[in-house]
Amino acid sequence: MPSAIEAIYIILIAGELTIGIWGNGFIVLVNCIDWLKRRDISLIDIILISLAISRICLLCVISLDGFFMLLFPGTYGNSVLVSIVNVVWTFANNSSLWFTSCLSIFYLLKIANISHPFFFWLKLKINKVMLVILLGSFLISLIISVPKNDDMWYHLFKVSHEENITWEFKVSKIPGTFKQLTLNLGGRVPFILCLISFFLLLFSLVRHTKQIQLHATGFRDPSTEAHMRAIKAVIIFLLLLIVYYPVFLVMTSSALIPQGKLVLMIGDIVTVIFPSSHSFILIMGNSKLREAFLKMLRFVKGFLRRRKPFVP
Repeated sequence: MPSAIEAIYIILIAGELTIGIWGNGFIVLVNCIDWLKRRDISLIDIILISLAISRICLLCVISLDGFFMLLFPGTYGNSVLVSIVNVVWTFANNSSLWFTSCLSIFYLLKIANISHPFFFWLKLKINKVMLVILLGSFLISLIISVPKNDDMWYHLFKVSHEENITWEFKVSKIPGTFKQLTLNLGGRVPFILCLISFFLLLFSLVRHTKQIQLHATGFRDPSTEAHMRAIKAVIIFLLLLIVYYPVFLVMTSSALIPQGKLVLMIGDIVTVIFPSSHSFILIMGNSKLREAFLKMLRFVKGFLRRRKPFVP
């Protein structure tokens, strides 16, 4: 029987997992249906689909890791399955961060107006540039996750050393923990890219606002509104990442922390908030997704109203 803390953990994780997979699955479904209808797909749709799929994988692997920790506590951390989960987790986590930075770069290139020849060239070649960045993000995430395979092969072929548990802990857990910490520190690069995108968007907005004031139009034009929406989207991502990333690093080093199981449980609950909640922010920030979401809500509301029993 699970303890009260474990029961609360299971309920929270199951709820967050349901919400996160539903939100990210909605993004994938709407964009894929639109792709099939129009026989064409836009660059922003490709980025959102890639991001949503990586988030779904991340949510599933975090939840699988948590449930495996509760169901098989005796073998947790010393099995091939956990090693595979760590590899997938590292890949999904890094790809999610890199694809989000791709979204920030897309906002920057699409909306910002910066008078520099290189930036102007990037805007002209935005489709090719973004596809290269997307492919590069995927490859970087894959390369980062490859060293984790060493742990998987170690668990496959290691000899049992039950008579010397302390030695085994030092050999298998401490190096693996520091390796994973080092690999996941690579997530700072997407964060820095998003931060640069934010400041460049802010610079472009200030410059554009000054031009508007010189012409004394007296109202905000579509370009200003686009700047504001993009800046809000990047700010929200940065705030969520500031909460997510330190907790994720603490979880990575939980093998070296007393009460590591409790740390992992709390960390799982906090880290799942990021990929779950950000999907709905993306939905409300995209006109096509927002319209489909509101249409679905109206349909559900009408369906529930028709199912409501008649009371004379």
